[in-house]
Amino acid sequence: MQEARQGYGTRKYDTRGHDTHRGGCTCGGCTCGAREGHRRAVAAFLLKRDELAAGQGLPAALAHSAGASRRWVSDELTRSARAVGERGRAERDAWLAGLWPRTVGVVWGGVGVLLLVQALTAAAGAGWTVARTAGLVAAAVTGGLLTAAGRLHRSRGGVLAPLIGEDNRLSTSRAAAAGVVLLCGYAVLVLAVRLVAASGRGQRAELVDGLRLGRSAGLLTVLAVVCAVAVLARWLVGTRVLGQRSQKVRAARPRGADLLTDDAGRGSFTDVQYVAVTAAAVVWALARLARRPDRLPDLPWGLAVLVVVSAATYLAGKYAEGGRPVIHSVVRAREAGDLDAPVRTGDDIEIRGAGFVPPGAGGADQLARLAVRIGAVHVHVPLVPVPGGFTNPTDTVVTVPVPADVEPGRVEVQVITASGAGTNPCVVDVVD
Repeated sequence: MQEARQGYGTRKYDTRGHDTHRGGCTCGGCTCGAREGHRRAVAAFLLKRDELAAGQGLPAALAHSAGASRRWVSDELTRSARAVGERGRAERDAWLAGLWPRTVGVVWGGVGVLLLVQALTAAAGAGWTVARTAGLVAAAVTGGLLTAAGRLHRSRGGVLAPLIGEDNRLSTSRAAAAGVVLLCGYAVLVLAVRLVAASGRGQRAELVDGLRLGRSAGLLTVLAVVCAVAVLARWLVGTRVLGQRSQKVRAARPRGADLLTDDAGRGSFTDVQYVAVTAAAVVWALARLARRPDRLPDLPWGLAVLVVVSAATYLAGKYAEGGRPVIHSVVRAREAGDLDAPVRTGDDIEIRGAGFVPPGAGGADQLARLAVRIGAVHVHVPLVPVPGGFTNPTDTVVTVPVPADVEPGRVEVQVITASGAGTNPCVVDVVD
């Protein structure tokens, strides 16, 4: 939506979303075409939403009925929103397929930077050593393994595929664990290359001695903690979602900001502190490996405990975030000038509560999935547009009409959100 708004107003589109000034590929088979097709669909949706919000384009036959016109507007916006969603999924697939060469480029760019640093430090220091060669060989082997893994998962983002969660976002816990795992694997490869190149028995014994548990206990503790957190976070989120104690909506595509934000895109303290502390531990370990390439990095126990505390804070935040949608009350919606009266069929009811719009579900295609069960009748929540957004539904208030098919008497009202979670039932009296 944000990308389309940047071009919205600078380009002219017709009512079907076609650029009237210039052509361009809009197929879903290439990244550029999928992005342009999605941008045009979003621009057409924004144009239609603002026109309908201003009362333009409404059929004259529906002007006499507020309910019928509202339903027609909602249906039109829902169809347009579904078209935007289809274009967005096509763009996501094309973007992920085109991402893996860039991730491989970043990997080998890192190897190149290491080579440059090694060359500069060798020129300014004691010259080229076996440890420098071992570091480069280990980096090349690691890069080759990551390249092979990226090619196997080229349709899912290449090297980043293991870091993408089930909600199509980059996982903070997986990224932290991957960083420590890569560090440990690289350190072991450096020792292995040095062991192969060692000529004397004493030198080989010293390298083997560098793998002793007492010297690397801090690093291994951090490795165990971050890997356990990655597994526990996945289990915790999955259990809470299946138990309807938390809501998850798939993102359009993974973004780097996912590592530091929640599902709604807001900065998350628990994620930021976990990434910062884990990154600090990895940098410390790399510095120790550069100083002593004959042993695994020895992390101080103080730093290891700091990572443990940070991981515990992250898990606690995962347990506390989210929540089940809840209805607090249901009242009859009253327009200015209306008399106070009980709820009858055909009236609008206002459902007040919290959690009706899950984090990340603010798009029109997700809002259109919101539904309300009134007795045995399922009512789709109408989209009520205003310039720049929607007044219905919102996270705390949902307004729907009571259909004529609802039997008079005490009926239960329940909201079903875009994530599939249902609220607690609330009883309301419907009279003839």
